[in-house]
Amino acid sequence: METFYSILEKRVEESDSLLCVGLDPHPDGIDEFSAAGVKAFCSRIVKATAPFAAAFKPNAAFFELLGSKGWDVLKEIIDLIHEESSRSEVKIPIILDAKRGDIASTAYAYAQSAFEIIGADAITLNPYLGKDSIDPFLTFPGKGVFLLCKTSNTGASDLQDLRMTDALNSEKQEGVFLYEHVARLGQTWNTSDNIGLVVGATHPEALERTRRMAPDLWFLSPGVGAQGGDLETALRSGLRKDGGGMLINLSRSLAREEDPAKAAASFCDLVRKATQKNANQQALQ
Repeated sequence: METFYSILEKRVEESDSLLCVGLDPHPDGIDEFSAAGVKAFCSRIVKATAPFAAAFKPNAAFFELLGSKGWDVLKEIIDLIHEESSRSEVKIPIILDAKRGDIASTAYAYAQSAFEIIGADAITLNPYLGKDSIDPFLTFPGKGVFLLCKTSNTGASDLQDLRMTDALNSEKQEGVFLYEHVARLGQTWNTSDNIGLVVGATHPEALERTRRMAPDLWFLSPGVGAQGGDLETALRSGLRKDGGGMLINLSRSLAREEDPAKAAASFCDLVRKATQKNANQQALQ
């Protein structure tokens, strides 16, 4: 059976895109915040951007605001993405942005909800409860996880930038950042091609450091656009040596556009140009 990341690789190749389309139906951005309004908002974006999307990322929080009706809408939007996927040879992966974190039967229940009930292909997880909080999600064949590593928010440094003794590399006297340790754990735990990392595009130095710790993993990188992250810098800092390994998330930047399809196409073109520029610079080094 194919792994989540082998499916993602195929979709990236087919679409020639690193764009992850975020579905964030924020109440302030919708004329009518209701089940019907959220469904219309998300459906418009999905239908317009599906040809250019390497993945979709619905934000669970805004659907939860609607109570049980919100979960119904989320399932309907995921079904719509599956329908759009049927127009191509490779399915468009769906990453549920839920940032779950718990253990044992509770973690397994979260995993069942995300993968079996809602129909997502991957989920964002908080790894700070340790490996046993991740394991229940890794038992589902063909599904994947993205571990919060270095997040895009300004307060990320409160914990993620703490220095810790690097017992695995004693000659590095200053130790490593906590997010670097998380990255290395993710690289180590990824024995079944089902673990990636969330690394914000707003922190290019952290992207570089994380890539050194996790040379093989896929990064989900929010922060370009509304949060001020620079696309070219982020790609230069975070891409793998093969020119892949990053999903660049856009949410508000697409939702606010009169023509989301045109905006998605333009963004994909910018990514291709920046990726090619990065490859050319590496070839000269």
